[in-house]
Amino acid sequence: MNLKNAYWYFTGTLGDRFCDELIQHGNSKREKIATIGGTAESVKKRIGVKNEAAIQKHITRKELKDLKKQRDSNISWVNDSWIYDEIVPYIRQANQNAGWNFEIDYFESCQFTKYKLKQFYEWHCDPFPTPYNNPGDPNFHGKQRKISAIVQLSNPKDYKGGELEVQPRTEKDSTIVLNTKRHFQPRGSIIVFPSHLWHRVKPVTKGTRYSLVLWALGYPLK
Repeated sequence: MNLKNAYWYFTGTLGDRFCDELIQHGNSKREKIATIGGTAESVKKRIGVKNEAAIQKHITRKELKDLKKQRDSNISWVNDSWIYDEIVPYIRQANQNAGWNFEIDYFESCQFTKYKLKQFYEWHCDPFPTPYNNPGDPNFHGKQRKISAIVQLSNPKDYKGGELEVQPRTEKDSTIVLNTKRHFQPRGSIIVFPSHLWHRVKPVTKGTRYSLVLWALGYPLK
């Protein structure tokens, strides 16, 4: 991958009204503890169910403690058409303009994320180890996350810290870290990148940072 196209961005493209409405809408939904794949799988095996509400209810103190070493934030899920109508065209444009040209055909529910004081998300990438195994749902079955998009909903004056960093980990250099502050910090900005790239959100040191995350799915190797 060409390093200059590790991500594509649209700075300050969404208006205050859209961001305000999304924050209000996200805050109106039931808030959950953000988990990671390993934690969720551990709970699923122990209690024998895949229901997210049950997973939240049955997380042990040890699992929660271990989780918060890697990820500490609060989320809710939104899947309203007006959100996709506004953001998906930018994802498709980035896919083309950046030269990735991934074949994508479905978008997961949007994750509304709240990072409060000292909350963060350590280095991670978004795809699961194997494609989704949902035989009854053709929108998911056999597919994986190919493109990730994050929308900056907060005014940068309302918080400090919480910087998004991307690490391409190319064969040439696995130590490069791209700080997206200049491109992504203005409110209403959208950053789009291949889901397999490692990235993190540094701890918030003041205020609250709101964002929205979308994932575009497609079949592997296409």
